[in-house]
Amino acid sequence: MIHIPKSEYSRRRKALMAQMEPNSIAILPAAAVAIRNRDVEHVYRQDSDFQYLSGFPEPQAVIVLMPGREHGEYVLFCRERNAERELWDGLRAGQEGAIRDFGADDAFPITDIDDILPGLIEGRDRVYSAMGSNPEFDRHLMDWINVIRSKAHLGAQPPNEFVALDHLLHDMRLYKSAAEVKVMREAARISAQAHIRAMQASRAGLHEFSLEAELDYEFRKGGAKMPAYGSIVASGRNSCILHYQENDAVLKDGDLVLIDAGCEIDCYASDITRTWPVNGKYSPEQKAIYELVLASQEAAFAEIAPNKHWNQAHEATVRVITAGLVKLGLLQGNVDELIASEAYKAFYMHRAGHWLGMDVHDVGDYKVGGEWRVLEVGMALTVEPGIYISPDNQNVAKKWRGIGVRIEDDVVVTKTGCEILTNGVPKTVAEIEALMAAARTHAA
Repeated sequence: MIHIPKSEYSRRRKALMAQMEPNSIAILPAAAVAIRNRDVEHVYRQDSDFQYLSGFPEPQAVIVLMPGREHGEYVLFCRERNAERELWDGLRAGQEGAIRDFGADDAFPITDIDDILPGLIEGRDRVYSAMGSNPEFDRHLMDWINVIRSKAHLGAQPPNEFVALDHLLHDMRLYKSAAEVKVMREAARISAQAHIRAMQASRAGLHEFSLEAELDYEFRKGGAKMPAYGSIVASGRNSCILHYQENDAVLKDGDLVLIDAGCEIDCYASDITRTWPVNGKYSPEQKAIYELVLASQEAAFAEIAPNKHWNQAHEATVRVITAGLVKLGLLQGNVDELIASEAYKAFYMHRAGHWLGMDVHDVGDYKVGGEWRVLEVGMALTVEPGIYISPDNQNVAKKWRGIGVRIEDDVVVTKTGCEILTNGVPKTVAEIEALMAAARTHAA
């Protein structure tokens, strides 16, 4: 399995500390365990910022970074080894493992944090933390600060500045290293296989969840612990619901099915959408809409390169889709005027993409100083134009109603343009129809 190497976590911590003010401290908690119901927990997923700096997969842990600290700059508070608990819940790293396997300079039991952390904060001018994203931890932090304040008459020095850590950290996360791209390629490869498997299994009479099961099987078989987000399997009129999640309708002959799904490897997401005919053959109307979305996606790829700005790809999709809808008679009027009045939004109501990384909608500002962000090497994003013709749209001929098409791929900005990570899934009408025809022949 491809993983982020230990050395990379160390490099990230150093890079973050290099940006911190002198005599400061950064404090970051692990994700809490989420209860699904009563005694059942959700599958644990580490907080992305915490994972980015440590690779440490356990709950009940806190990272402390102190640039220039003589006894080691990286301190990790975590659970102690406990034979009885480990019998029930699995092995723990403990303090030795935190140092040996996860690169901590120093490690303490999480149960001792109230005694130890105020002493580490004391005398530091500035505290960086993920303020606002974890109210319970914010309260703990204020308690520790108040412990120091209560000893001010004895000469203790509480910090006088509190700064959100997100800005520094999220800007770092926006630029993907070679190791990160490698992991994202692997997630994309497994997700591509899953989409192919779902295409091959597609038949009228199955349920949407039948195809979701094919996706899940391929994700797990490839080594992914979980999908990166709730898989969308939307057939027929459901394909016009952008975040459809029921996945329980019957697949009908003559309908399209839109699948938006991707797995996660080592906490890195992939995000792929493909739309195909349940029976393996596009109708003339389905084909016309599909090929228009595909052409708009190709136009977007051409606008992704260093020194182009974030919105250029979106603008390219808007132009191609608007002109195409006029050509098909679904919009009437002058293309420039229709773009200016946003008439296309009746059919294409979302953006062409988002940042991609450890979170499927990844962190990073889209605008800097009020201007669209300029793309740079290592930024990763999705490209996902779509056209959705509501089944209730009375302004278009009946033959178009209920057609929803989205095509989505993941790209990384390179020196010369962009690398498409998710090219492993057929995308043209001819390729998809051929793949599905071959699967049917094989099944017969």
